[in-house]
Amino acid sequence: MKNRAVVALFVAFLLTVSALAQQSTAPATTDQSAPAASSSNSTDSASGKAPLQYETRQGFWGKVNPFARKKYVQKQLTPIQNRVNELDELTAANSKMIKDVDSRAQQGIQMASNKANEADQHAVDAGNKATAAQDTATKANNRLTTVEGVVSNIDQYKATNQTEIRFRPGQSVLSQNAKTALDQMAEPLKGQHGYIVEVQGFSSGKGQAAIGTSRKMADAVVRYLVENHEIPVYRIYVLGMGNAPAPAASSEEKPKRMSGGRVEVSLLKNDLEQLATSNTAPAPAQ
Repeated sequence: MKNRAVVALFVAFLLTVSALAQQSTAPATTDQSAPAASSSNSTDSASGKAPLQYETRQGFWGKVNPFARKKYVQKQLTPIQNRVNELDELTAANSKMIKDVDSRAQQGIQMASNKANEADQHAVDAGNKATAAQDTATKANNRLTTVEGVVSNIDQYKATNQTEIRFRPGQSVLSQNAKTALDQMAEPLKGQHGYIVEVQGFSSGKGQAAIGTSRKMADAVVRYLVENHEIPVYRIYVLGMGNAPAPAASSEEKPKRMSGGRVEVSLLKNDLEQLATSNTAPAPAQ
């Protein structure tokens, strides 16, 4: 019984010493330079807080306490767990920030690319418009040159068709052949511009009588052209030549006198008709 009592007292003594070691404060032999180091490195950590401090000794037992309680262990691990959670949150925030920056960068690149494509399209459109404007200016210049040439030569008429109408002596009535010849010459003149019709009458005889007869024959031709083909009177020039000799075909031939009566109808044109034709031409598609 005495032995058992001694053993019980020894065990009680050991438990009492262990409890006192658990409740003891931090050891006095701590490193005094640690706070200064931690304060100097606090700004270098990811969370912006001071690094965690650890105890160099744990009570009576030194570095390892075989009788450490669960509450004591949790107290030591809680700061570490909190710091790990903070680091996880910082990592997640940094990842989100990186994604946002990358997304904005991609949007900026896409917008820049779209602006560049739009600028290229505007440049192409401007080039096409410049080419069209150059073509229009060239055509206008050519047109102006043509108009200047036409205006400068507007009073220059060239003979394009001639018809001779024969009359029997003393008559001024048109025959059917004469009407057919006038129809062939006057039909193409409808709607045209820049032409005149020259009508010259010639008659056998002498003096004023021949001039009067030639004028009557020329008037018969003019009357037919005005009434049947609606040729404006201001486009017809009439002249009674009497018994004047007909002009020679060439300079080497002599003028010939002919018996009976005749009327020479000449169609004269200038370049105004050519200008009107070019005006009605369809414009090329832009």
